[in-house]
Amino acid sequence: MGPVRDPLFFISARVMAEEPLQTVDAEALDEPRLIEDAGAAQRIGRIAAPALRDLGLRLVRVKISAASGATVQVMAERSDGTMTIDDCERASEALSPVFDAEDIMTQAYRLELSSPGIDRPLVRRSDFERAVGHEAKIEMATPVDGRKRFRGRIEAVAPDSAGATVRLVVVADDKSETAFDLPVAAMGDARLVLTDDLIRAALRREKAALKEAKRRPGAAPPAKAKADPKRKAAARGAAKPHGPDEGDTHGR
Repeated sequence: MGPVRDPLFFISARVMAEEPLQTVDAEALDEPRLIEDAGAAQRIGRIAAPALRDLGLRLVRVKISAASGATVQVMAERSDGTMTIDDCERASEALSPVFDAEDIMTQAYRLELSSPGIDRPLVRRSDFERAVGHEAKIEMATPVDGRKRFRGRIEAVAPDSAGATVRLVVVADDKSETAFDLPVAAMGDARLVLTDDLIRAALRREKAALKEAKRRPGAAPPAKAKADPKRKAAARGAAKPHGPDEGDTHGR
């Protein structure tokens, strides 16, 4: 008997749209991650990425934690950065048999599918380009000027032979500013910091995306009020753990 999973679907505030956007940018889907996971998470990510690609999704990151015994979190998105409840459900149904066949874990585990969220990880060059002007936390795998941890404003992103270099402006306690050029290939982790400006920018993008969806021929208008409350509950992680004889492989 393979591992027992209880997939959970999470809605990251103001990021996951109720109505799917139909545009699929193949080039954006194939944009490589410049910051990859390590160890078992890297192996699982390489298994998951092709299955997600077939659904019009791209992998953001994989995280393995000890929550609820063991949890495998797969973070994904569309090429435009959105992620719907339906996307999470489809991704779980597609990944479950693939993970079974590859025997990704030696113990029972929960499978979680989620969007990147507003304070998202930055893993691709386009992630950093969209984050220009916003604050980020960056941890380097290789020290720069004798330090590994940085927090500051992303000022610019320049292409280089290894992918990209990010100019990060760090403000000291005395309000003085220092700019650091950080190669993305040497980063171990990078993530946006949740600020009021970032939330306002996310709201503007969501509003523009919904407006664009309405303009598309044959596009159905967003219908948040008509969403199935049971699906919303499941999306927020309301499903309870179950044993080998409870529910099907997708937690229903």
